[in-house]
Parts: sequence; C-alpha cells; structure tokens
Amino acid sequence: MKKFILTAAASAALAAPTLAAAQSAPASPITGNMALVSEYRFRGIDQTFGKPALQGGFDYAHSSGVYLGNWNSNVSEGAGFPGSNLEMDFYGGWKKSFGDVGLDLGFIYYAYPGTDPKVDNKEIYIGGSWKMLSAKYYHSIDDYFSVPDTKNSWYLDLGLNWDLGGGWGLVAHYGIFEFKNVANGDYNDWKLGVTKDLGGWVLGAAYVDSDAKGDCGAGELYCFANDNGTKTRDAGRATIVFSVAKTF
Repeated sequence: MKKFILTAAASAALAAPTLAAAQSAPASPITGNMALVSEYRFRGIDQTFGKPALQGGFDYAHSSGVYLGNWNSNVSEGAGFPGSNLEMDFYGGWKKSFGDVGLDLGFIYYAYPGTDPKVDNKEIYIGGSWKMLSAKYYHSIDDYFSVPDTKNSWYLDLGLNWDLGGGWGLVAHYGIFEFKNVANGDYNDWKLGVTKDLGGWVLGAAYVDSDAKGDCGAGELYCFANDNGTKTRDAGRATIVFSVAKTF
C-alpha cells in the first residue's frame, strides 16, 4: 500500500517560503523572487520525487516592519498531496533589526489547491538572528498538514549565512522536527552549501541529508511514491541540490 509523507508536505534546499521576508527591507516595498532547483526539499524531505521544481513569489515590506508574501512551487502528488501538484504559501508578520540583532514574528499558511481529501497547514513562528547566525521556531496550530491529532507539532530551524566576499557565500542549516502523536515521525535534517552571486543571479549547491526513517521495504513513514504509485524511494535520503535564483 502506498505511503504518503504527509509530514513533509511542503522546504526547499536553498530556498524557503519566507526567505525574502527574512531579509532586510528593500528600497522598494514590493519585491519578487524566482528560482529553479534540481529537487524541492522541505525540512529535508523530498517533495518532487527527485525532479526539478520551479518556484517563485512576491513580498511586501513596510517601513514599520510589517510584511506580507506569497511563495509557490510544484510538488508531487506522491509526497502527500493527492489531486494536486501545486503548493501555495501565504504568510505575514513583523520583523525588525536592532543593530546586529533581528526579530521576526509571523504566521504562514500552506495550501495545496485540488487535494482530495484536503491537505493544508497553519503555523505561527518566531525567529531571531545575530550577525550571521539565525534561529526560527515554527509551531503548528492545527493538524500538521492535515494528519489527524498532530496539532502542536513543531520545527526548529538553526542557520548560518556567511558572506565570504567576492559574491561567494556559505550556508549551513540544522533542523529538529517533533511530529506529535506519530510513531517514528520525529527526525533531524541538515544542509551545507555554497552560493555565488553573478550579477543578481545566485547560483547554489548544497548537500542535504536527514535521519528521517524512509526505508520503503520496512514500511517506514518517510517513504516517497511517484504520482502513479509505481515507484518508491526514501524521501529523506542524502542528495546534492543545485539552484539558480533571482530577486527583482
């Protein structure tokens, strides 16, 4: 019987729905972003069966610190979204910098139009940063991606973004996920990558891995199926994700 990785529903390896909102407010209050990634990973978990994803959205940032945004990506039905191949995220919040210290508070809604039964997720988050270091805590205020009795599941995202100069950057991430009331649902994921800015186009490559239990032969939770259910694979396996992105 095909197993869906409902826990993963919805992070990219080098891009994330709230990336633009987490940065400093731009000169223009409205910005757009687009990216092509070799594989869409959300919190370390494969969302596209190892295939590429086209992603993008927009952000509005007010001088008061209030922001709103939308981010979108193609996904695979086999990742837990029966009847849908589209993820649409809507978020808003408030962020402010105090010298080297930053604070970010907000809400994000993950929608998958056409899913039957309906799949979605609602989270509140609080984040802080200091120079190149950051931490953000996400807390589900409803059943996590519509999995019954999983309200109050949470995810902690620890990150490092180091400007190496000359357009080069180093990115690192460690994530901790607690899946309420789900056996073998908890896991950790990690990422280490580099980026290169070429005149506004940012190229990236990152090693992504996790300890999510995804042995399909053992019937474990994070087993991925393709859209027609003919093939399966470990959704949390190690991989290299390549990306090209631009903000405009």
